[in-house]
Amino acid sequence: MSIQASTAAKRKVLISGASIAGPALAYWLNRSGFAVTVVEKAGALRDGGYPIDVRGTAIEVVRRMGILPRLRDAHIDSRRCTFLDADGSEVASLSPHAVAGGVEGRDLEVRRGDLTAALYAVVRDDVEFLFDDSIDTLDQYGQGVDVTFHSGRRRTFDLVVGADGMHSHTRESLFGPEEQFHRHLGYCFAIFTMPNTFGLSREVVLWNTPGKAAALYAVGDNDELHAFLTFHQPEPPFGALRSPDAQRDLVATVFAGAGWEVPGMVDAMRDADDLFFDTAGQIRMPHWSKGRVALVGDAAYAPSFLTGQGSSLALVGAYMLANALAANRDHTAAFAAYERGARGFVAMNQALVDNGGATLFPTTVRALEQRNTMLRDLVTMPSATVRPAYSALALPEFAPLPMNS
Repeated sequence: MSIQASTAAKRKVLISGASIAGPALAYWLNRSGFAVTVVEKAGALRDGGYPIDVRGTAIEVVRRMGILPRLRDAHIDSRRCTFLDADGSEVASLSPHAVAGGVEGRDLEVRRGDLTAALYAVVRDDVEFLFDDSIDTLDQYGQGVDVTFHSGRRRTFDLVVGADGMHSHTRESLFGPEEQFHRHLGYCFAIFTMPNTFGLSREVVLWNTPGKAAALYAVGDNDELHAFLTFHQPEPPFGALRSPDAQRDLVATVFAGAGWEVPGMVDAMRDADDLFFDTAGQIRMPHWSKGRVALVGDAAYAPSFLTGQGSSLALVGAYMLANALAANRDHTAAFAAYERGARGFVAMNQALVDNGGATLFPTTVRALEQRNTMLRDLVTMPSATVRPAYSALALPEFAPLPMNS
């Protein structure tokens, strides 16, 4: 039976965004009897991508989805993280788990594209996907939400969920400009791929001077590296955020005269066709819903890459939102339950930035010396234990479908 033919009496939900939170939410909503449509402005799933972490409570989410074995097969299993000083000499070489506070053998690190592909595989046959399209306007009324898409098509849904990332169009159209909710954390970063001419394998090499860092990340034994250039920027460079050429010029200016392999990295950045540039920031909102529209993942509570928890929060948040909607026929009650259940977990994970930035990217000579002393001490210490924030939420059992669905 086709999706359309089998869903006439089901509650219809539109999800904007097909990265991580969107497909995860689609899986759980479909399981609990909703008719789900996912709209994605890209023409197809984004493959590849830099490595991301799945930790703590999020491991239980992917286990319940049945994709944990696939993700374990895709696990990168980095062997070491080497820190360098300004002239490229080694400060310390550590297990990545000692630096990140994860649990070896339990937490996962996978390419972003491997996670999105695994999520898509478990929903594509049961959920409608509209690629190469996006929401233009939302018009809420008593019984639903009228949606006009960029393509010109018009549809009505019972609920709409924005899972469209930190710079969410859904959030802006509903709550107003991003500046109201954006907490700038004082850094900018550029990510791109470049040839692996260094012989690196399953490892990270991180170079630091005060306020600047450059990293090379080899996720396997292939001939490609993920390159990162990060720098302290007290105020967001709003002009550069809209212009790739301005982004390249800004990064090149900041890193002019830098040592180690940084000049070659800057040259590679200028040639890269996959440059991603942004500020390190968080989204902090007093409420994650308005009327029949809710937000999930980075759109509602981006924690920033400094926490390493963006993907995990997206997975856990999607589960908690779907569970609340399955347990509460009334969307207002469901959205309130979602916030009560997830907000504490979000707050604990967002608070991790207060350590992450200082550890990875010190901005003064003194702070860098203190960081390096700490790293040298870590070499002789036992592996770090899991950080409480990663596993602070005990997942409820998924709610059965309400009787009147």
